[in-house]
Amino acid sequence: MSKSIPKSVFTFFKKLEKNNNRDWFNENKPEFKAIEKEVKEVYNRILENLNAHDEIDKLKIFRIYRDVRFSKNKLPYKTHFGGSFHRTKPRLRGGYYLHIQPDNESFIATGFWEPAPADLLRIRKEFEMDDSEIRDILSNEKFSSIWGDAFVGDEVKTAPRGFDKDHKAIDLIKKKQYIFTKKYTDKEVLDANFLSEIDNAFKVIRPFFDYMSDVLTTDLNGVSLIE
Repeated sequence: MSKSIPKSVFTFFKKLEKNNNRDWFNENKPEFKAIEKEVKEVYNRILENLNAHDEIDKLKIFRIYRDVRFSKNKLPYKTHFGGSFHRTKPRLRGGYYLHIQPDNESFIATGFWEPAPADLLRIRKEFEMDDSEIRDILSNEKFSSIWGDAFVGDEVKTAPRGFDKDHKAIDLIKKKQYIFTKKYTDKEVLDANFLSEIDNAFKVIRPFFDYMSDVLTTDLNGVSLIE
């Protein structure tokens, strides 16, 4: 099983960027399928690494075909690979993501992309009640050295309905997504130690995932919501 990302990934996508049409892609599809096979092996190696210290119940590698039905951008193909790793629900929450794209646009991401409305409200209520534990996680030196000390993602402008815009935790409460990202250069992605590097980053996120899993499997009184 492949242990590193082949340079041909970036070479192919750079050619595709200049020839993003069905005729060119169909002519070069055998090359793409060979690259895709290697990349899938990489994602499965990452899955193995994750399952050595976490519990992942699903790996999803996204297809190269773009859904152009509701998009102004009608180019038919993506010029990147993306794959997500879902932790075992309902006990464990959160997920991991790897994005591979040339020109230093690759990144990893972790957290909660689109929390269900009930989960989002539960998270906000937790931060409203007590934001000390999440602040401790975000300010941890080892954590922040890799992931930074603040969430990225969408947020409301002032405060969600039912929350005080002057609350001391409003910076956390107004978030609609609770995500962390880390970017990588092409050179870093192609390095033989890249998979070890991102696995270490994924390990460091665990205090956040453990905390959020506890929040999302209990009510505000700390009573378990799952059997």
